[in-house]
Amino acid sequence: MTGRMPILLPNWLDSGLTDGLRQSTVAVMSAPKHVLFVCTGNTCRSPLAEGLFRKAVAARGDFTVSSAGVAASRGESASRDTAAVLKKRGLRLEQFASRPVTADVLDEATHVFAMTQSHLNTLESRFPQHAGKFYLVCEFADIPGQGVGADVPDPIGMGRAAYEEVAKVFEEAIPSLIAFIDQTWGK
Repeated sequence: MTGRMPILLPNWLDSGLTDGLRQSTVAVMSAPKHVLFVCTGNTCRSPLAEGLFRKAVAARGDFTVSSAGVAASRGESASRDTAAVLKKRGLRLEQFASRPVTADVLDEATHVFAMTQSHLNTLESRFPQHAGKFYLVCEFADIPGQGVGADVPDPIGMGRAAYEEVAKVFEEAIPSLIAFIDQTWGK
């Protein structure tokens, strides 16, 4: 035994790996990755995704996570409902301040996950040089009643229950997002 913890991969990912590929997967998992979540104002969906994703990868040490908005003002707090949903899960967005998506923000990111097709289209239009980094969150989750690839619903003004539903979408998507990043990063 080498003293290393075994890496457990989802069956669909592990089933075809050779030892060499398995070793390269371990190397990829330790390479630094920066995940950026993007919504409209960077006060509801993207900070919620940021907090939940950060919790999911906290023990790993090979991820940094942030968020931004395609129409965000700089310096706004996360919405009260976003903060409450995260707090219920033992999370806090310490010193969170909204920010707009810029070329500099995208330069730092290795993977950018948009909440809606409209956000994705805006990113591709404004920043075509970064298009290879852009994905839809819901390519990795099945939204009840809408299916895979549907937009993450905007909970603003819809009450706490709507934020809880969005959190469930993220919680479903995050394991697949992590597996996707681990499988593709550095290739």
